Amino acid sequence: MQQVKVSVNEKQIEFLNKHHSYGFKDKSSLVRKAIDHFRKEIEIQKLKKSADLYCEIYSKDPELQELTNSALSEWPE
Repeated sequence: MQQVKVSVNEKQIEFLNKHHSYGFKDKSSLVRKAIDHFRKEIEIQKLKKSADLYCEIYSKDPELQELTNSALSEWPE
């Protein structure tokens, strides 16, 4: 695993030093989990933004709405 050097403030050091009480074996595993969580949150935000854009495009395109409705009418129940 690669290593990096980061700077943190006192409050963050205090938090990292409590890694055992949060269920982490070391500070690095806590930081890795936090990075993974943040990365997933960013992906979720990107997906939501993309969905909003598709919704906006769909709501302004009557032809696309008609196409969707025609496909749904033929869909088996």
